[in-house]
Amino acid sequence: MDLEQLRALAAVVDHETFEAAAYELRITPSAVSQRIKALERSVGSVLVRRLKPVVPTPAGERLLRSARQLLLLADEALLALRGAQDADDAGTRPGGPLTERLRVPIVANADSIATWLPRALREVGLGGRIAVELLRDDEHATADLLRSGDAVGAVTADPRPVQGCRVRPLGTMVYRAKASAEFIARWFPDGPTPAALAAAPVMQYDRKDSHQLALLARVAPDAAPPQHFIPDSVQYVEAVHAGLGWGMVPDLQDPDGELVELDAGWNEDLELYWQAWTLDSPGLDEVTEAVVRAAGVLR
Repeated sequence: MDLEQLRALAAVVDHETFEAAAYELRITPSAVSQRIKALERSVGSVLVRRLKPVVPTPAGERLLRSARQLLLLADEALLALRGAQDADDAGTRPGGPLTERLRVPIVANADSIATWLPRALREVGLGGRIAVELLRDDEHATADLLRSGDAVGAVTADPRPVQGCRVRPLGTMVYRAKASAEFIARWFPDGPTPAALAAAPVMQYDRKDSHQLALLARVAPDAAPPQHFIPDSVQYVEAVHAGLGWGMVPDLQDPDGELVELDAGWNEDLELYWQAWTLDSPGLDEVTEAVVRAAGVLR
C-alpha cells in the first residue's frame, strides 16, 4: 500500500477533520480526501466515517494499527538516511544539521507521569533523535491504546501481552491511605471507623479512579462519602495536604511522610509493566530502555 495514503489515514483519525489533517500534511483537504478514497478502493472497504469528528470504521481501526507500525519504521529509515547524508554534507550545507526527530507516541498513567517517568522523557529528549508524544490514561486502560495503534509503548497494570507486543516488568508503586493531620483530627477523632469513613470527604482523581472506592468496599462496604474529583496527580496530593479529603497517595509523592496514614494495613501495591510493539525499531528500543532505567526507583 502507498505510504502517503496510509499517512493520510493516520492524520485524519488523529486530527479528526480533513482540514486539520491537510494542515499537518501540508497538502489540500481535497488531496487528503483523494488519498483516503484511493486507499479505500485498494482494500475494498470504507475506512473512515466522514463525520465531525472523523472516526475510523472497524476496517479502518484494523488497518490503522498496521499502518502506524509501517509508518514508524519508514520514518525511522528515512531519518537514518537523512542523518547519514547530513554527516556527509557537514560543513558544506548552510543551516546546520537536520533537526527532524522520530515521533514515538507512548501512554502512561498520571501518577507515573508525575513521579518517575519524567526521568525517561528527559533521557530520550536529550538524546536528540526522538520526539516523544506522551498520552495519559488510567493504568488499567493504557493497553487499549496499544491495541488501537494510538501508542507504540504503554505503562500498564496489565501483565498480559497485547497481541504483537512485548512485556517487561517495571516494579511496584505503593499507595497508602493518607490525609493531613488536621483532617484526621477533625474527621477521624476515634479512628477511621466505618461510620467516620461514610462521612469524611474522599479524594478521587477521576471517574476511572478505583483506588479509594476499592478500599472503602473492603473496610466500609456501606460507606458513600462525599467525593472531590481533581484530575491532576500533583494537585490531587496538594488537595490531600490542604485537608480537602483523604486519598490513596503513592509513596513517591509523599517521600518525607508529611501526610498521616489512616491505617498501616490499608496500602495497595500496584504492579506496573511496560508493553511495546514487537518491531525492529532502534527508536522504540531507545525509549524502552530509558523507561526501564527510570523505573528503577520503584519498589
